[in-house]
Amino acid sequence: MEIKQQLKLSQQLVMTPQLQQAIRLLQLSRLELIDEIRKELDANPVLADDDIDPRGRAKGASGGAEGEIPQIQVDERIDRMEDRMRSQSVDTQKTDDKSVREIDWEQFLENRTQQQSLPTTRGGFEELPPIEQSLTKATSLVDHLRWQLHMSDFTEAERRFAELVLGNLDDNGLLDLKGVERENGEKTPDITIEQLAEECGLDPEDAPEVLRIMQEWDPVGVCTRDLRECLLVQAEVFHYDDLEIEIIDKHLHNLEKHNYQAIARDMKLPVEEIYEAVKEIQKLESRPARNFTETDEKSIGITPDVYIVKDEDKFVVTDNDRGVQRLYINETLTKQLLKDPNAKEFIGEKLRNAQWLIRAIEQRRKTIIRVTECIVDKQREFFERGVAHLKPMILRDVAETVGMHESTISRVTTNKYVHTPQGLFELKYFFNSSIRRVAEEDIASESVKQAIKKIIDGEDKSNPLSDQAIVEILAKDDGIQIARRTVAKYREMLGILASSKRKKLF
Repeated sequence: MEIKQQLKLSQQLVMTPQLQQAIRLLQLSRLELIDEIRKELDANPVLADDDIDPRGRAKGASGGAEGEIPQIQVDERIDRMEDRMRSQSVDTQKTDDKSVREIDWEQFLENRTQQQSLPTTRGGFEELPPIEQSLTKATSLVDHLRWQLHMSDFTEAERRFAELVLGNLDDNGLLDLKGVERENGEKTPDITIEQLAEECGLDPEDAPEVLRIMQEWDPVGVCTRDLRECLLVQAEVFHYDDLEIEIIDKHLHNLEKHNYQAIARDMKLPVEEIYEAVKEIQKLESRPARNFTETDEKSIGITPDVYIVKDEDKFVVTDNDRGVQRLYINETLTKQLLKDPNAKEFIGEKLRNAQWLIRAIEQRRKTIIRVTECIVDKQREFFERGVAHLKPMILRDVAETVGMHESTISRVTTNKYVHTPQGLFELKYFFNSSIRRVAEEDIASESVKQAIKKIIDGEDKSNPLSDQAIVEILAKDDGIQIARRTVAKYREMLGILASSKRKKLF
């Protein structure tokens, strides 16, 4: 072993703050990008958009015929200015380490006066009423129950107990008193309603009675501790027969499995009579909070990042810039700030940050369009004929075509949505693994899921198909070779129950 000095040349990628910002902007969703732009507008005084300086935008838009400069020349001019800034920085460091590098920002702004802002397609958008005037908030379950609490004649202790109950409701409207697991792995013990009563100064013997009153509030069955109690409360409030109440109380496990013959044998009744009772039980609500969910998954509004429109025989990809501010440099304010010698270094740094942000946002837009155009080229049959013709495709296929890394493609397609002639999809939707077919090219896994869904939709509901039967139908009709466990996995991903639970007897 010895100690010696050695010279070595190597190349390595340095993650500068600007590069980290560009990567972060690339993976942001549309709403996150808008929020990020607003933060930058607040933090950088030289940045501006239509809301900050509408006169600058109007001036640029009206001068399209006179002195219009192509974007390529604008980028070249910025590059030359950055080269000049770097050279001045080197010379300044050589002459005097304490001096602040001087950049002729006045000349730089003069060169930018003829540059035109990117065209905007938001015509008529400003005339719409503010979004605050068209938004409404649905009433939550807790708010609905709290309104009924205020209308009740509870004592002060009973009100505090009721508030604790409302604070422990889960998403289904049931009372969850189970312990929670802490960060260190320790789990807190379960609690009882008697303990809740002691905590708020209520006599523990009165807690079940107060809870029972709350369970009869609208919606009936709320604040119950499990499914059995939820159904029993509804059956008693709606005056169900003793037979139906007994089935809920003692045979709920057989009821869930549709094992009506076991119920009939245990209760020594004809199975037809059990069928009639089950019909009435099925009218009860197993999830009291169904109509009070804070997020309606069926009506979530999604704004696409790109549009795919068919123009005669070709598909055209366009970006959606509605709602995204077009940034540019506020020249008027910058010139005023540059008059102060002490502010030149500060303004110079802010100008460099503004230029990089504008470039990063524009590069993000171009990258999304390039990736989308590649997807259109590889999945043309899908856009022409539907999901049954979706081809297998992985990230590497697109990455090799557009000349980017797979991680970049993954960031571009995450939380980005595209509006197509076939509907609205996330860009990641088009990436699927391949499933082998006999004597034909491979098929995408998403197409197999839709084929399974189509088979189940057309089955006899009184005699549903098993997973093995679906495997045989896929192999016979479409030549798809797939295992039974894969069918079960895809069926669960589609939210479809097993054959034993899909069976309908009436």
